[in-house]
Amino acid sequence: MIWFWYFLFYSFLGFLLEVSFAWTTGGRPDRKCLLVLPLCPVYGLGACAILMLPQWIAARPLLLFLCGAGTATVVEYATAVFYERMLGVSFWDYQGLPGSIQGRVCLPFSLAWGVLAIPLVRWVHPAAAHWLAAIPGPVTALALVTLVSDILLSAVLLRRSGDRDSLRWYRT
Repeated sequence: MIWFWYFLFYSFLGFLLEVSFAWTTGGRPDRKCLLVLPLCPVYGLGACAILMLPQWIAARPLLLFLCGAGTATVVEYATAVFYERMLGVSFWDYQGLPGSIQGRVCLPFSLAWGVLAIPLVRWVHPAAAHWLAAIPGPVTALALVTLVSDILLSAVLLRRSGDRDSLRWYRT
């Protein structure tokens, strides 16, 4: 169950990163993908995929940058396709940005993934892994039920409305 906590933790950090990015660039401050929980699952999936890279890649900064960028970009593309086909929504659109592939991924954000891979593997994950491993089983069970409930409710709302604003329960 440790990978569940990795996913949750990095999804939350991704949410914080998205909110910070929106705040500094004047973008939408409500970028998230679940109704209640402050999570961006694409970050959790991307981080977990990067953490699964072989150690010989993780030990070499240039390889980690390149493979981290590539791995997370594949995850981002697949996540965008899932959101579009299964839920009928798009949470991001990179049309018009350099290297955009169908608006789902683009070169600037792929490079950002590569940059983020280095502190993730070198500092953030080593600091967080021990703490996350200490979370007791009952807390994990409660968190899992909460996450699954939010995912199911969010999926129903998104499928019915086709609009990510259906996840907004607050005013900005």
